[in-house]
Amino acid sequence: MGIMGWVAIAQGHRRATILAALVTTFAGVGLLLNQPERTSLAWVGIPLVVGGAAMLVGIVWPASTRLPEAPPSLASSLIRRATLNGKLERLFPMIGVTILSADLVYNLKLSASPALQAEDTIAILAACVFLGYGFLPPRFSRERDFVLTFVIALNAILVVPLLLARAWEANFERSVDFYSWVALAPQTSAVLHLIGVENTIHPVAGATAPGLTFTPQHLGVQVTVVITTACSGIYSFGIFASAFVAFVLTEFQRPARRLWLLLGFGMATAYVANVLRMVIIVLVGYYTDSTETDLQNMLIAHSYAGWLIFLGWIALFWAALFKFLPAEEGPEKVAKTPLERAGRIGCRACGEALSPAVPATRCTCGAYYHVQCTSTIMRCRACGTKMNTEPGGRPTTAK
Repeated sequence: MGIMGWVAIAQGHRRATILAALVTTFAGVGLLLNQPERTSLAWVGIPLVVGGAAMLVGIVWPASTRLPEAPPSLASSLIRRATLNGKLERLFPMIGVTILSADLVYNLKLSASPALQAEDTIAILAACVFLGYGFLPPRFSRERDFVLTFVIALNAILVVPLLLARAWEANFERSVDFYSWVALAPQTSAVLHLIGVENTIHPVAGATAPGLTFTPQHLGVQVTVVITTACSGIYSFGIFASAFVAFVLTEFQRPARRLWLLLGFGMATAYVANVLRMVIIVLVGYYTDSTETDLQNMLIAHSYAGWLIFLGWIALFWAALFKFLPAEEGPEKVAKTPLERAGRIGCRACGEALSPAVPATRCTCGAYYHVQCTSTIMRCRACGTKMNTEPGGRPTTAK
C-alpha cells in the first residue's frame, strides 16, 4: 500500500489520528522542556514535535482539501465577539507592539533580572501572534485561531498569575519560583504525609525556590530537594492545558455543557499529574536510594519519570476524552458507504474511492466529494450544506 493509501486510512479514523498526533507532539515537547540529564535524548523531541504537527496539518486538516474558509468554531465565535465582529482586529498589530514594549520596560524597570526568562518568551510569542494574525488568509482561519487561542491561554496560565501575585505583594522582584511555594511544594508535601513519608518545606540558603527535606529509609541522613519552577513541570502543564483549550475551542461549534466540563476536568487533572510527578520522584529516593546509590535513583527518576508519567497520562486522558467528546450533529444522518465501513475515504456522491489523480474537496462537516460529483448534487449528503461550484470548477459550500 502506498503512502496516499495510508493517509486515506488515517483520514478515515480522524480522532485516532488526532490522538496519535497529540501524543507524538507532547512527547517531543516534554523531552525539550524536561531534558534528561547527561544524555542527548532531548534532541529526539524535535522530530517528534515536527512529526506530530505534520500529522495534524497534512492529515487532520489537509490543505489539498481545505475549503476557501474554515467552518466556524467556538474559538472563531469568541474572537468575533471580542473584536466586535472583527472591527478591532486592525488593532492587533498595536497590541503586539504594546506587549513587546511592556515586557521590555518591565524587565528594565521592575524585574530582578533584565535577562529574558521563560515568561518573557511566552509574552513575546503572544506579541508575534498578534502582529502576524492579520496576514494569514481566511483559508487558514482554523490554524490562525488555534494559535491565537493557545498563546492567550498560555499567558493566562503562566504569566498573568505571576504578575498578579507580584502586584498583590508589591514585590515585582519576586522570583518565578513563587509558583513552587504556592501551588506545588505544599501539595507535594501534603501527599507525602498522607502516605507516611515525613518531610518539611522550608527556605534554602542561596535559592529562591522551596526545599523539601526528607530522610531516605536506607540512607540515614536527611536529603533536601529544591523544587524550582524550571524542574517543577509547570511549563509542561501550561502547554498541555493551553493546547487542550485551543483544540476544543477550534474543533467544536456549540458550547455544550459537557464541553466546558471536559475543559475544567482536563486542566484539573493536568495539575494533579504535575503534583504526582514530584511525589513519585521523592518516593523513588525515599524507598530505593542508599549509600551505594548516593541518590542516583532519584536523579534518574527526575530525568525520566516526569516525561514518562506525563506522556502516559496524556495518552490515557486524550484516549478517554475522544471516546466521550460530544459529536457534532448534522440535520440528517447518512449511512456510511462500503468504503467508509471498511475504514477508507470515499466520495459521498458516487461512493468511489478518492485518488490523488482526481481532484476532490471537503465539505465543512468533513464529508469528501469528487470535484466533478459536486455538479450533480445540490446539497451535502452528510449535513445538508448547499454545494456551489465557482467558475473554473472549484467547489465551495454555502449555507
